[in-house]
Amino acid sequence: MKSEIISVGTELLLGQIVNTNAKYISLKLSTIGIDVFFQTNVGDNPKRLKECLEIAVKRSDIIILTGGLGPTMDDLTKETVAEFFDLPLIEDTDSKLSIENYFNKSNRKMTANNYKQALFPEGSKILPNEIGTAPGCIFKKNSKIIIILPGPPSELIPMFDNYVYPYLKNMSDKIIVSKVIKIFGIGESKVEDMVNDLLISSNPTVAPLISDGIVTLRITAKSDNKEEAENMIAKIEEKIKDVIGDYIFGSDDETMEYVIFNLLRERNLTLTTAESCTGGLLSKMITDIPGSSEIFKYGFVTYSNEAKHKMLGVSKQTLEKYGAVSIETAKEMAVNAKEIANADYGVSITGIAGPDGGTEKKPVGLVYIGLSYNNEFYVRKTLTMGVRQRIRLISALNAMDMIRRHILKLKIDL
Repeated sequence: MKSEIISVGTELLLGQIVNTNAKYISLKLSTIGIDVFFQTNVGDNPKRLKECLEIAVKRSDIIILTGGLGPTMDDLTKETVAEFFDLPLIEDTDSKLSIENYFNKSNRKMTANNYKQALFPEGSKILPNEIGTAPGCIFKKNSKIIIILPGPPSELIPMFDNYVYPYLKNMSDKIIVSKVIKIFGIGESKVEDMVNDLLISSNPTVAPLISDGIVTLRITAKSDNKEEAENMIAKIEEKIKDVIGDYIFGSDDETMEYVIFNLLRERNLTLTTAESCTGGLLSKMITDIPGSSEIFKYGFVTYSNEAKHKMLGVSKQTLEKYGAVSIETAKEMAVNAKEIANADYGVSITGIAGPDGGTEKKPVGLVYIGLSYNNEFYVRKTLTMGVRQRIRLISALNAMDMIRRHILKLKIDL
């Protein structure tokens, strides 16, 4: 079955809020084999919403609308949908009582415009709202299934889970399963070239994506049951691993920092960081994980040369001769931080995040990342294009990738 989502709300178009509802609904529908082929955002405008509906009824079996169910004048989703499908709005007594009880319990005065929230297109199955005052509804018209849901995620999610999902699940005989393979250290075009033969597969499908330096390959299979779909995915995943190799660091919801955290904890190893241009970003990413105190000892943020010398003991001679952005400074930062903290690993980051401060010999985006372990030392030189925040993030990811590779005894690209 083909479905699409129409999200109603001018605030979405203005960028005032992020449309997390469409993402949630799409993910849930995929688990019961319902394809979402289109997503549309439209403002609180009846004419434009009708134009969206005109298109939707021609191409989709299920149309899910979110938002515009409030009591104010611009909340016109139900009214517009009812008019489009030539259905009268009928008051639902149970919904009316529920809205009245909601205000009574919260000791608030109910205004007349709240009563319109108890009006629904004729023939609707009412979807109770246990959180707010805007019930949803489902109705059928001309073989199309129309589902109308409130906009706030706190109201939409339980309504969808409790009523819409079971309703739609009974109509689907397929299941869609996806797995995401996460890759770091090679670019999207290179990854695509390496797995080019797999991209033409129709079931499972393989789709490359990139976000903040991490390339992902999403494998999606449609089947009669979850086990069969997972087996289909596993076969493709093995082929990807054979080609991509140790550039794969995780899958699905695993982040680079979570992978590092687990690798260190499983081996009872500790880490300390010494950061300059990243300003503590690496430390933050790691310590965002609950339980990170088991593996994380210190986090030095030594932005100035004075701080590098006073806090980490980087020699003045090194800073004067080679500069703060150099192999030599990165080495002293990592080695000294490890010794001060008595940690197993010391990792350092020093570079030029921009937008200013670059030279011909040391341009913006040049970063040195040091890794110290026992008597071993490695330094990775990177040159990252982009804005300041991207350079900082890619640098932190590179530092964690070096730790991952060392722990797993993989080659560390320098």
